[in-house]
Amino acid sequence: MSHSFHYLIMSEQSMFQKELLARLKGTGLTAGQPKILDYLKDHDGATQKEIAHGCHIEPGTLTTLLNRMEETGLVERRMLHGNRRSFYIFLTDKGKSKGKQVADAFEQLEAKAFRGISKEDQEVFMSLFLRICENTAS
Repeated sequence: MSHSFHYLIMSEQSMFQKELLARLKGTGLTAGQPKILDYLKDHDGATQKEIAHGCHIEPGTLTTLLNRMEETGLVERRMLHGNRRSFYIFLTDKGKSKGKQVADAFEQLEAKAFRGISKEDQEVFMSLFLRICENTAS
């Protein structure tokens, strides 16, 4: 196994995604939906542009995901303040319930990932990893 940064981050993301979907099996959620539900938990009523930016999803891909989520009753699009050009995305009660399942799965996976690592080391890691993410985004 390679210990390069790129290999480790790609490998961990793949394992994390696989285990997340296994934990959410039977919920009816598809691969891109947990990230959107997690984002909307803290940003309910966001625009599609905000969601795409916050989730690092291409706008066309997001539209497809949101259409499916709207069809299954997880989200609803609403116009606000008479603005016909922008729709805002809101979680439905069903979406909030599925979002809770997603949050629980994320919490369990993070606890597993940080098992045996002190809170201090976790905080240092998260601080450094945030800087790496910011470097990559700029």
